[in-house]
Amino acid sequence: MRKSLYLLGLSLMASTACHAGPAPDNRQARTDEAPAGGDGGFRESADRPFTATPVATFDEPWAMTFIAGGPWALVTQRKGKLMLVDTSSGATHEVGGDVPKVAYGGQGGLGDVVEAPDPDPTDKIHPVYLSWAEAGPGGTRGAVVALADVTINSMAEQIGSLNNLRIIWRQEPKVTGGGHYSHRIVVAPDGKHIFLSSGERQKFDPAQDMAANLGKIIRLAPDGSVPADNPFAGKGGVTAQIWSLGQRNALGLAFDRQGRLWENEMGPQGGDEVNLIERGGNYGWPKVSNGSHYDGRAIPDHAPGDGFIAPKAWWNPSISPAGMAYYNGDLFPQWKDSLLIAALSGQALIRVKIDGDTAAKADHWAMNARIREVETGPDGAVWLLEDGANGRLLRLTPKR
Repeated sequence: MRKSLYLLGLSLMASTACHAGPAPDNRQARTDEAPAGGDGGFRESADRPFTATPVATFDEPWAMTFIAGGPWALVTQRKGKLMLVDTSSGATHEVGGDVPKVAYGGQGGLGDVVEAPDPDPTDKIHPVYLSWAEAGPGGTRGAVVALADVTINSMAEQIGSLNNLRIIWRQEPKVTGGGHYSHRIVVAPDGKHIFLSSGERQKFDPAQDMAANLGKIIRLAPDGSVPADNPFAGKGGVTAQIWSLGQRNALGLAFDRQGRLWENEMGPQGGDEVNLIERGGNYGWPKVSNGSHYDGRAIPDHAPGDGFIAPKAWWNPSISPAGMAYYNGDLFPQWKDSLLIAALSGQALIRVKIDGDTAAKADHWAMNARIREVETGPDGAVWLLEDGANGRLLRLTPKR
């Protein structure tokens, strides 16, 4: 068992100027705080095959991860608190120790939390990756990933201690603005690599700029070093970290049982996407999109031969996809080989069926609340986090 929590602090570092391009459409842009929108092209599934049971309530929850060997899960709250929840009883405890200071505001704050590879379920110390937004010089901001120990003890006064924080990755450059951090984390099935989503921070052009790691999917070794077989490893610097490019605001990452990496991201006005991520692939933002700019200007659609990888599924009107989980459990056998997507403006849980390298829209269950996160529990139950103040943790089990 590792005695360190790899807290992935995604900090955007001191900036170099972005290339010239379209002026950021921050004022018009749909952020992940947008009001409810349309159904995104799904058939509405009126008869939900599950019962949603509230377990606990949090203040602006963003992400969760289950801890091996027990009923415990860690939940991040955007304002900067890391919470431990007993999923069997609903009891919650605030984690103390080296919890980082976050740059809260806009879409920034404490972000993802993921257990590190090869957890020892008998150990009380669990390594995790944690991401957050941090302030920088001159009004710039970014996101951070670090190393610490989360200690879980049966004695209530000792529950939840975070220690030995070590930052292992930063976005470069740090930029102004409070949107499109992305900072989702996923561990590869073999435990030998971690993948991070790095948003383009509403700056457009960095998504195609190989001298910046904004608007990219990043691949690292578990300790934050750059693998020698990354597609651009020979370029050095932040370019060596890049696995794919042309991403906008990627808020969901998940591996399927074949070891393929799937990503969902918020498009501009319409054009939300599910992508199958390929080594060295370019997904086109901001050159192409199936959506439009917020001021009404058209963006060229994905088209055969344009040199970019088209999405496997997309939505217009938008659903505002957030967290995503791959489901292959036994509790819902009809959902095997599916991606489950949390929808913010869509206020729904969405299922996308995977068949090889294709993805087909399957179900859209209205949840009457903005859904921020979805996770699969150890027993095959599905867990959702509602967005915002008093966001509930819900456990989904088959309807009897």
